[in-house]
Amino acid sequence: MMDILMYLFETYIHSDAELMVDQDELSEELLRAGFHQEDIYKALEWLEKLAALQDTEETPYMNTSSVTAMRIYTAQEMSRLDTTCRGFLTYLEQIHVLGADTREMVIDRVMALETSDFNLDDLKWIILMVLFNAPGNESAYSQMEELLYGMEDGYIH
Repeated sequence: MMDILMYLFETYIHSDAELMVDQDELSEELLRAGFHQEDIYKALEWLEKLAALQDTEETPYMNTSSVTAMRIYTAQEMSRLDTTCRGFLTYLEQIHVLGADTREMVIDRVMALETSDFNLDDLKWIILMVLFNAPGNESAYSQMEELLYGMEDGYIH
């Protein structure tokens, strides 16, 4: 599923290409690109839920903005997000790329992935997708892009 999400992000979102609105056409294109139907449905559902996170009535953590709060990870979150990933999230909060609300959106989307093989590079992609889709975070998205694409090899994967 991560491959599909990265493909969609690079092909449509990041390249400023026109995103097809018709989900059937998009599914067909992904099938032609070699992805499996079940993974396509899961990825599209994942993206729909990402868009739904903008509704603060459905996501109560979006209303919290305490700068003094400390995030405690559950055992499940710690098994998905290793210490490197958790440290990176903390770093991004400290430099104000992520706020408590966007951090929670990232964690929500990470936990929604059906994978046992998750790493820092995957997390970076999820962060970019969340920041891109979260209104009012254009500056944070730009900072994140600079952090990632300004690295030695110029790529985030």
